[in-house]
Amino acid sequence: MKKQALICGAGIAGCCAAIALARAGWAVTVVEKQAAWRFQSSGIFVYSNGLAHFHALDVMEAMVAAGFPISDGRNLYLEADGTPLFETVYPGRFAGLDVVPILGIRRTEMHRVLSARMSQLGVTLTLGCTVQALEPRQDGVRAALSDGREVDADLLLGADGIRSRVRQLLWPEVQPRYSGFGVWRSVHRRPPALRDKIMMMAPGLRLGIMPISAEQLYLFGTVVEPADAWYPREDWASLMASRFAVFRGPAAPFLDELGPQSELLYTAVEEILMPAPWHRGRVLLIGDAAHASTPFMGQGGAMAVEDAVVLGRLLERSADIDRTLERFSARRPPACRFVQDVSRQVGVSGARSDPREHADILQAMKPTAQARVDEFYARLEHLSRDDTTKETT
Repeated sequence: MKKQALICGAGIAGCCAAIALARAGWAVTVVEKQAAWRFQSSGIFVYSNGLAHFHALDVMEAMVAAGFPISDGRNLYLEADGTPLFETVYPGRFAGLDVVPILGIRRTEMHRVLSARMSQLGVTLTLGCTVQALEPRQDGVRAALSDGREVDADLLLGADGIRSRVRQLLWPEVQPRYSGFGVWRSVHRRPPALRDKIMMMAPGLRLGIMPISAEQLYLFGTVVEPADAWYPREDWASLMASRFAVFRGPAAPFLDELGPQSELLYTAVEEILMPAPWHRGRVLLIGDAAHASTPFMGQGGAMAVEDAVVLGRLLERSADIDRTLERFSARRPPACRFVQDVSRQVGVSGARSDPREHADILQAMKPTAQARVDEFYARLEHLSRDDTTKETT
C-alpha cells in the first residue's frame, strides 16, 4: 500500500512537494484554503539553481516555454536616470546541468504548469479547505480539516506560507518578522526591444524591470516602509508612481502610465526565522512556512522547489520516515539561512538613503559585483550538493 501524504498549501512549495512525493511513489492529497486559484504576485524570476530543481520535477521545459528566458544571463545595473553603471552575468549551469540563467514568468503560468503535472501524477487537490487541528500519532498524524473530514497520513507537510496554520498549531512561538521593506509590483506591456533584466539604483530605492512573457514585463520596487503600513488598493497606483518617481530612463514610460487600470500589488516584506528542526513527529514545515526570505536575491521560490526535491529524494531512498525528516531538518536550514542572510544584507545596503553613502556603495560594487554573483552561486551549489545517495536504510 502506498504511503499517504497530506500537504497543506498549494503554493510553490506545496505543489512541488506534491510532485516530488508522487514521483517517489506516495499517494498525495493537497488542501488549499483559497476557494479558487488566485496568486497575488504579478511575476517571479527564477535563476539557474531553481530551474535545475524544476528540471528534477520534469517541469523545467514547460516553465521556460511559458515564461521569458534571458539566455545570456545579463543583469544590467543603471542609475536612476538610466545611465549605465555595470552589468553582471548569471550562471547558466548548476549541479552539472545546463539551464537558462534567468527565467521571468507570471506566477499564474508557473502554477498552471505545476498543477498540470500534479494532475498527471494523480495528486488529489481540494480547494477551499485547510487544517483545523492536528493529532500526532506514533506512526503518522491525524488532521481535522475545515470541511469536517478527518484524514490520517503517514506524513503531513505545512507548505501553507508565511502565516502557516500548521506552524501556528505546533510552533505558535514562531511568528513573522517585519523586514522594514515594502515591495511594489506592476505589470506592463513589454516593448520588443526590452529583453534584459534591469536593476535601477537610487538612494534608498531599487527598481527592477523583468520580462515575464513575449507580451509582458513587470516592475518590482523596494523601499523602506513603516511597520504595519496599510494602503487602500485604490491608492496603490499613485503611491507607487510617487515612491519611484526619481527613476527615469527605461522605467519612465511604465511609471508614467500607472493608473486605475494598472495591475498592481503591494506587500510588506516579512521573514520567518524558524529554528531547526523543522519537523515535529510526522509534521514538517517547508517553503515560506519555515524560511520566508526578503526578495533581494530572488531565491524564495527556488528554495521552496529545492525543499521539495530534497525531501522527495530522501523519502525515495529511505523507508524510515522519521530518520528522513531528521536528515531533511539537518540539511536544508543551512542553505536557506545563507540565502536569508545574504538577501537581508543586500536589502540593508540598498536602503542607504544618504546620497554620498549610496555613491560609495555603487563605487564599491562595480569591481566586485560579478565575483559576488559567482561566489553566491558557488556557495549555493555546495550547500545543495546531493549527498543523499548514501542515505538508505
